[in-house]
Amino acid sequence: MITNIVVVLVGIGLIAFIIWWFFANHEQDGTRATQMGNHQEIEVEVLGGYSPQTIVLEKGKPATIIFNRKDPSSCLDQVVLPDFGVQADLPLGEKYSIQIEPDKAGEFNYACGMNMMHGKIRVE
Repeated sequence: MITNIVVVLVGIGLIAFIIWWFFANHEQDGTRATQMGNHQEIEVEVLGGYSPQTIVLEKGKPATIIFNRKDPSSCLDQVVLPDFGVQADLPLGEKYSIQIEPDKAGEFNYACGMNMMHGKIRVE
């Protein structure tokens, strides 16, 4: 009797976890770029994905996004920011800077060259 109750409770817990994992909104608030006068800068670590996954930029200020690729995977050896016309090869173990002009507010996606790993730029 007790065993059946424990099994049912564990099963319900696992079902709840699976529902939360796949269907809950795990959206991050985002990390704001550092403001330096009329310029902004943020570093993104490339290791099994992008961290931070969501970066926040101020509209109208030139921005430098510094990608620091630590992952040897060929999937992450390139980054594509289609809304900004950028496609760049990221050297392994080195920082690579990309300059963009975030002139429009909104959310803009970027991805690896194979479109498997994703990040987001939010311009406010």
